[in-house]
Order: sequence, then C-alpha cells, then structure tokens
Amino acid sequence: MSTQPTQDKLLTRIGGLLRQAESTDNEHEAEAFLAAAQRLATRSSIDLTVARAHVRGRERRATPVQRVIAIGEAGKRGLRTYVQLFVAIATANDVRCDVARTSTQVYAYGFDSDIAACEALYASLLVQMVRASDLYIKSGQYRSATVEKVVVEKRYGRKVQRQVRAPVAAVTARLNFQMAFAARVGRRLSAVKADVEAEVQAESTAAAGTAIALRDKELELTSFYTRTSEARGTWRGPQESAGYSPGARRAGDRAGRAARLGSAPELGAARGQLDA
Repeated sequence: MSTQPTQDKLLTRIGGLLRQAESTDNEHEAEAFLAAAQRLATRSSIDLTVARAHVRGRERRATPVQRVIAIGEAGKRGLRTYVQLFVAIATANDVRCDVARTSTQVYAYGFDSDIAACEALYASLLVQMVRASDLYIKSGQYRSATVEKVVVEKRYGRKVQRQVRAPVAAVTARLNFQMAFAARVGRRLSAVKADVEAEVQAESTAAAGTAIALRDKELELTSFYTRTSEARGTWRGPQESAGYSPGARRAGDRAGRAARLGSAPELGAARGQLDA
C-alpha cells in the first residue's frame, strides 16, 4: 500500500500550522503553533518508523535517502549562519548533515518525510531570521557596543599584537545575531522532540514497539550515512573571526525565542535563496 496519501495529508496539516503561525501577532500563539508543528513532525516520524518496522511481504519498505539542500550562492555573506540554522532543525528531526566547504549547500541524510519537515521549517525560519536581523541592524542598537579585536603593529621592525576595543561593525552584529537565533531555535525544537518522544514511549501500549522502532531507525540511518557520506573532517559552524558581540547575541537569542513559522504556504514548495 502506498504511503503517499498519508504523507500528503501530513504535509497539508503542517502547512496549515505554518500559515496559522504566520498570521498571528501574539507571541504565545506563535510559540504554540511552532510547538504543534514540531510535535506533528516528530510524532509522524515516530509513526512512520513503527510502520516501517512492521512492513512485511512484498510491500515496499521506506529507506533513507540523500538530498542536496541549496543554501545560497558562493561568496554571499552569512551562508554559515544559514547552514547553522538548517543543521539545528535537522538535528531535531532525525536528519544528518554534511556541509560543503563553501557552505553553499548541505547534504541531508534521512527519511523522505523527515527531510521534507526540515525543509519546511527551514524555509519559514530562515525568512524570520533574516528579517529580524535586518530590523536589528536598522535600529542601530549595535552601534553603542564595542568588540575586542587583535591588531598587529610594527614596532622597531618587529610585529607586535595587542588587543583594542573597536565599534561593532554591522556585519559582525548581523552574524552574531543570526548565530544566536539559530542556536535558540535549535534548542527549542530539540526540546519539543525530546518531550514528544518521552510522551510516546511512556504510553504502555506502544512503549516497547516504539523504542525498538526508534532504535532500528537510528541504526539504519547511521549505517546509511556511514556508507554514503564522503565528508572529510567536521563542520565547525560559523566563523567568529570578525569578533564577538554580546549585545547582538542577546538580541538574536530573544528573536529566536519568539520565532514564528513563517513564509512557506505548504511543504515542498520551491524556496528562494536569500542574501545575507
């Protein structure tokens, strides 16, 4: 029996939650819609996993896939924070990621439904992250802060390093803001995922089967990733060489706490690439 109608229904339901989140100006309602969207994605993943564990006979069994997620064009500023946001979402949805050296694309490994949920959440949250950071920069709040930098000077023919305080540049503030936003969103989604899994496994009628199915899914994905990934080394996240701005981090964290699921009207829709 095909799982496509079930998946289509799932995508429609999550898409409806995204639209509701976008339409409300109430922070608490937006938070509730965010949690509901993540809960639905997590529960659906669990249900699909249990179903996969019980597939018999000639029914076609779902298997992990690799999908390339376009992040942006080479040379664009902020691509690393975009990647950080996608990876944070993927971590909360049982999807593993490799990152291109240029940060222009992510190689996602997981089950189709999980990757689709990640793309929908990313498309919405990316818009919010960019919009919120733009508003922060335009407000000029970052100009009152300073950042510690190391400068190199020549003294008597020798190079000497010293630390100085300098005004925070807009690009530094933007990157710090977006890093904090992505980190906060990732923590929120992971917390929802953990809560849902605990609830499902606590149900006496399904606990044993669900726990086994989740373990089987993890092992299958790990095996697929090990066989398929050609990554060398570990992605270390956004570069912080431009400096550290506590004020921008705090502002980004606040925006991440209040993030609403935004612009994608439905899952799987074509997604534009945004400039940093």
